[in-house]
Amino acid sequence: MTVTALDPRTALVAIDLQAGIVPAPVQPHTGAEVVTRTAELAEAFRAHDLPVVLVRVSFADDGADAVPGRTEAPRPGGTRPEGWDVVVGELTGHPGDIAVTKRNWGAFHGTDLDVQLRRRGVTQIVLTGIATSIGVESTARAAHEHGYHVTLATDAMSDIDPEAHRGSVERIFPRLGETGTTAEILELLAKTHD
Repeated sequence: MTVTALDPRTALVAIDLQAGIVPAPVQPHTGAEVVTRTAELAEAFRAHDLPVVLVRVSFADDGADAVPGRTEAPRPGGTRPEGWDVVVGELTGHPGDIAVTKRNWGAFHGTDLDVQLRRRGVTQIVLTGIATSIGVESTARAAHEHGYHVTLATDAMSDIDPEAHRGSVERIFPRLGETGTTAEILELLAKTHD
């Protein structure tokens, strides 16, 4: 277990667990497994009166608010199905949760996430979501740069590209924070807050 500590004010931040992303063919964990593990973490965080942040990505139908700039890889285009940006039902329905809508890969730039966390005295975040190498990694990098302690629930995240997932988990995340499984994080949460 490499997760050594959870601060008294730690928040769970779930990235892009929404209708249009969860069903994607991701590895090494299915979208359903990522949602189930995130829901377990969310339930425990709520039970300890710790913040749960549900981040979704969304764009205007005309794409006017999408990130500009040239890229070598093609960007997803076309019309998205109705409701593609709705957070999955297994995580919703809790009025105390914080909802954040992003228009970038990461959840900090262009959103009020940092303000929401700081107003609640949060000093550490636990990250889950899809995709590991995109939304999760971008958010982890920004959290680290904002001075938060970062913990990454490696079995509560997944990616379309298994090599990219492995690269993030093995090479990038240890430089940004600590990694652990959902079970390890839940065990530490119970020890820290009970």
